[in-house]
Amino acid sequence: MVMQHVKQEQTPMIRRLYDWTLTLAQHPHALWALAVVAFVESSFFPIPPDILMIPMILAAPSRAFLIASVALVASVLGGLAGYAIGSFAFETLGRPILETLGKAEAMAAFSERFNGLGFWAVLTAGVTPFPYKVITIMSGWTAMPLGVFIATSILARGIRFFIVALLLWKFGAPIRDFIERKLGLMFTLFVALLIGGFAVVRYL
Repeated sequence: MVMQHVKQEQTPMIRRLYDWTLTLAQHPHALWALAVVAFVESSFFPIPPDILMIPMILAAPSRAFLIASVALVASVLGGLAGYAIGSFAFETLGRPILETLGKAEAMAAFSERFNGLGFWAVLTAGVTPFPYKVITIMSGWTAMPLGVFIATSILARGIRFFIVALLLWKFGAPIRDFIERKLGLMFTLFVALLIGGFAVVRYL
């Protein structure tokens, strides 16, 4: 999933951040740490909250849906911070973040048609391994309607975090490898099929 994607693109700095983030799962205030990571990941932090969620849920399965809820709320609030960066500080903050992620040129070319695909863009980034922070900043920069952004972010992040929580709650540690290696692909295929289905219905 996203974890596999992060591992594949690790620089020494990202590796250190990854390892440090993983240690937070053992912190006495791990839920607060998760909230902070989920919040900042939605606008600039490179490590996804799933890194914390998985060991936290495995350690306390009865809290799986509480953990997913914390990640959801903090991630959507962080998405609003990313939206604000795009709206009010794109040149000073937004563009440098996109450049750091290697997405600035692609997003500039995409900006003219972004809002026409806004719902799908937010849904795709919120569910799949594509960096959600890129879309939150772009949503603010292109003035996507705030209500659409919030609703789609809640839907997308909810799908992602609660499916992870449900799988870990139901199957425990044996499902971890599938989540880390294959679930991102499953989400991507799901979104692709959903978009394809809506396109077919639209043009029939």
